[in-house]
Formats: sequence, structure tokens, C-alpha cells
Amino acid sequence: MAKNKLAQNKIENPTQHYLDIAEVRENTVVMRDGSLRAVILVSSINFALKSEDEQNAIISAYVGFLNNIDFPLQIVVQSRELNIENYIESLKQKEKEQTNELLKMQTTEYIQYINELISMGKIMNKRFYIVVPYNPLSDKHRSFFSSFFDVFKPAAILKMKQDRFLRLREQLTRRVENVMSGLASMGLNAAELDTQSLIELYYNTYNPVTSANQKLANLDQLRIGE
Repeated sequence: MAKNKLAQNKIENPTQHYLDIAEVRENTVVMRDGSLRAVILVSSINFALKSEDEQNAIISAYVGFLNNIDFPLQIVVQSRELNIENYIESLKQKEKEQTNELLKMQTTEYIQYINELISMGKIMNKRFYIVVPYNPLSDKHRSFFSSFFDVFKPAAILKMKQDRFLRLREQLTRRVENVMSGLASMGLNAAELDTQSLIELYYNTYNPVTSANQKLANLDQLRIGE
């Protein structure tokens, strides 16, 4: 009986309890210290293929982007082995359904080519993210006592106060818009991650092996911030 109770206690204490993340809500990561994070997915450009004038224009836009930012940013580059098993399976299915013998043979050869290409080395997929933070304690416009007492407020209190969350989120949104405007000036496409995408990002980051075999459920099937 005691062993069953101990096992139950272990299950009720998942890994997320030991992370700095308190909850994920409304396209925002709420940290345990009460600060917020937004994550932007950014496209890439092949700088080496640009002409000299284009390269100078990109560098100039990047310098202007940095000079226009008065808050810290985190740039994250994630490299993951590209999983194309589903793609291979779909090709095999098309191979079976193909009635034209010539096309069927070409599909078979293409599958063999893909498998040989994979066997020669791992194909990596890179993604680029910018993490935009907002910490209310660093807001110079707030009074000393207001900032002082916020230090002792647990993240649970922040979760219960929707109006406070919305005020902080408004400040974060301004920063996100500023960053995305700067990225656009460099010719980069950017998109802010929504709640589902944020959960998947952190799930895949903290569980690289498990996430490859066990996909995350949809948002309406998850319990977030509990």
C-alpha cells in the first residue's frame, strides 16, 4: 500500500514542476519569477548568395535593428535531425497505388535514392528563434515599492489575475512588434508562436528522444499551468 502511494506521488510530480516555466497561456510563456516571454520563429537568408550591395543593405538594416532595441534578446538556433519516415511511407503507398509501370519504377528508384542519401549522413533541420522577454521589475517607470512587493509574489498569484497579465502582455506585445518590424527591414519573415506552438517547442526541446516517437496532444487535450 505504501509503495503504491509512493509511486503515485512520483507521478504527481512531473518534470515541469522543476522548470522555470510557470505556465503557457495566450501565446505567452509565464516564468516563475513573474516575467513573460514571447517566441518568434524567424526565416533564414543565404547571405553568401547576395550581391555586395544586398549584403551591405542587410548589414546596415541589422545595425539599425540592434540600435533600436533597448531590451535584451535571446537568439536560439535549434538543429534537429530531419525525420522523413512519414514521407518515405507516403512514397511507398504511392508506389503501391501506381498503375503506370514506368512511373512505379521511377518511384521505386526515387525511394532507394532517398534511403541512400540518408544512409550517407544525417540530414539536419535548422530553426531560428528570437525570445523576447518582459520583466515588470525592470520597468523604470514603476515605483520602488510596487517593484519591491512584486518580488514576494509567487507566479501562482500572477496566474489568478487576468487583468494584471493583460497589462504585462501589452508591454510584451509592443516589444514583439518592434522586433518583427526590425526583422522585416532585413528581409526576414517572422511569426510569433501561438500557445500550441510554444508548448510543442518546449516539449520537443526538453524531450528530444520522447518527442521523436510520441507526438504531443492538441491544446484542448492538455492541462496547462496546473
